[in-house]
Order: sequence, then C-alpha cells, then structure tokens
Amino acid sequence: RRRQRYVEKDGKCNVQHGNVRETYRYLTDIFTTLVDLKWRFSLLVFILAYAVTWLFFGLIWWFIAYCRGDLEHLEDHAWTPCVNNLNGFVSAFLFSIETETTIGYGHRVITDKCPEGIVLLLLQAILGSMVNAFMVGCMFVKISQPNKRAETLVFSSHAVVSLRDDRLCLMFRVGDLRDSHIVEASIRAKLIKSKQTQEGEFIPLDQTDLSVGFETGDDRLFLVSPLIISHEIDERSPFWDVSRHQLEKDDFEIVVILEGMVEATGMTCQARSSYLADEVLWGHRFAPLLSLEEGFYEVDYGGFHHTVPVPTPACSARQLAAAAARRDAHLYWSIPSRLDQQ
Repeated sequence: RRRQRYVEKDGKCNVQHGNVRETYRYLTDIFTTLVDLKWRFSLLVFILAYAVTWLFFGLIWWFIAYCRGDLEHLEDHAWTPCVNNLNGFVSAFLFSIETETTIGYGHRVITDKCPEGIVLLLLQAILGSMVNAFMVGCMFVKISQPNKRAETLVFSSHAVVSLRDDRLCLMFRVGDLRDSHIVEASIRAKLIKSKQTQEGEFIPLDQTDLSVGFETGDDRLFLVSPLIISHEIDERSPFWDVSRHQLEKDDFEIVVILEGMVEATGMTCQARSSYLADEVLWGHRFAPLLSLEEGFYEVDYGGFHHTVPVPTPACSARQLAAAAARRDAHLYWSIPSRLDQQ
C-alpha cells in the first residue's frame, strides 16, 4: 500500500483542521484570514466590500433626501436640496460612488444648507479611506506573496544513497531557476515516521531532524547553481542501522525545507518537498549538470533529476563502519608483524 504523503512534492501539506470550535479567532485576525483565502473568495470579498458600502451610503443619502422632502420639490427651483440633482435612489447611489471614490463629476454636489449631509459626507470619506487602505493592502500582500517565488525553486524527484569519502550519505538536489538569487538560503530536512515509545505510547508522524550540515554551516547555501545536499549517515542518524534491504521494506517520509529571502523584495519565502521510501534510490549518484563555457558556467537543467548507478555496499552504515574498523585493526597489527619478520 502506497504511503499517504504528509507533504506533497509541490510543498502542499496534506493536513486538514477539523472540529475547530474557536472560529472567532479567525475574525480577530481578519487581515491574515483575507490574505489566506483563495483568489475567488478574495475577489468576492473585495467586490462586496465596496458594493456594500456604496449601497449603504447611497441608501442613507436617499433617506436624507426623502426625509427633507427634496424628492417632492424636484421642479421647484427655489428649493435648496441637500444634494443637487438627486432625484431617486439610483442618483443617490451614483453620488455615493462619486463621494467615496473622490471622482466628483460635478453634476451632483452637496449644498451648505444640509448639516446632516455634511456629517455624512465626512463619515463616508473617512470610512471609504479605511476600506481602501484595508482592501488594497490585502490585495497587495496577496499578489506579492513570496510563496510564488518558491515555484522556481526545484527539488530532485528522487533522493539517493551512495558513498562519499567512504561514508554512506543520503543526498538530494536543489536548484533555483531564476537569475535573481535567494539571499541567506538555508536547508533543513526532517524524517516523518510513526514510532512507539518504550512506555507503549504510539506517536504518529513523529518528526526527527536529519543533519544536513548544521554543525559545520553547510546548511547555509549559496544557491547560484544546483547543489547536492548531503546527510551523512553516522551513529546519530536514524538511518544508521538501515540497509538496502530494510530500506525497500521501510515506511517513512523525508521532508526537506528550503528557506531564504527573495532578493528583489526582501520577503522570506519557503519551498518544501518530500521523498517517500520508494523514492530513495540506493546505489545511485546525481549526474553532473555544470559545464564550463567561454567566460561562464552553464547549467543544463534537462538532467536535473537524472541519476546514475554507482557501486555501493548494500549493508547498513553501522555494518560498513564495523567492517572498516576491523580492516584498520587488522592493518594496525599486521604492520609490526611484518617488521618483525624483516
């Protein structure tokens, strides 16, 4: 049975929140709630915010004209209405739009004989500025969200396990398709796997850090060309006792997270991907992409996901280290014996 992904290859998290009782918390942070909405709902809220305020104030302008009797003296040139040339609800609605958007066509204008209209004009001008600032701010933040920048950050479709300097390493490749760089880029990796504690507690989707160079600073990337990120399988690694045969039967997920600042905007962006157990190729290495041309280096992204098989022991890293220790011990004791024979 194929394992349900915790994080999709495109970075989407397969987690849905159910039975959330304190929904009022979403309204206390209404700005973030509107930014997080899907585009179709954001556009609907954007249109309704303006349409409702225009209709609401248009209704009040019509109500003022109705109460003052302006609608009954449309042909009386001696009568001073609250708003000139306001002869019904449609014209009141148009005057509300002109007031809030500061268009001012000049055909309908408020007179100085209407104090309640002056107060309403000030109120609509202030409220309209607040609605403009809030809704335009929401749309600007939504348009400039840095998660779109993450679309041009790519991860290899497979991870590989092979030898590097006589040590087993788990590796994957990352790259940036844009010419503008990600500033202060850093990489993290986590192993997602269910476990049971010694006390019998079952922990679903337990998260364990995979070291990708935090101690040495190798997790801070200069992401100008594609890089191969390496996790050395040592005694601190959760893959210390995993052999090739065990890897084929194991059930886990490796989530990789690339973070950094967008050079053009200074905003932080995050790109995510994941690898299931059957997407980890034992005994493979990534094909080279970089070539030296006249005056520059060229990256061939056509082979970004390509791997090549290489000779790799099928045993675990623990067994490989033990065999290397025995070989070194044998060499250490054999050298004096040969000297004695001479």
